[in-house]
Amino acid sequence: VQLQASGGGLVQAGGSLRLSCAASGRTFSYYAMGWFRQAPGLDREFVAGINWSGSNTSYVESVKGRFTISRDNAKNTVALQMNSLKPEDTAVYYCAADPTPIPKTYLYWGQGTQVTVSS
Repeated sequence: VQLQASGGGLVQAGGSLRLSCAASGRTFSYYAMGWFRQAPGLDREFVAGINWSGSNTSYVESVKGRFTISRDNAKNTVALQMNSLKPEDTAVYYCAADPTPIPKTYLYWGQGTQVTVSS
């Protein structure tokens, strides 16, 4: 599986961005998908995850109620809608995929897309 993330940019605090991740491969619908982020000097952290059907999602506490992960298996894409952005959301965001239902680690990673939130 090859993953290509896009949609990052510069936005003011309180604004919104929508990240998208396009996946190659015919078995995309069998993969759990996740979004991670890494800010300068910090470890990469899990942001949101979604199971193969889209019926189950999970979020890190700091983004609950502001971010929404979704997927379109027909288009081989997964999205992260980010609302009410805060400066602390500034990071490089990565999408990831794994063939296990509830991944503890992700096997496939895309390149990152930079999100910068100004105060």
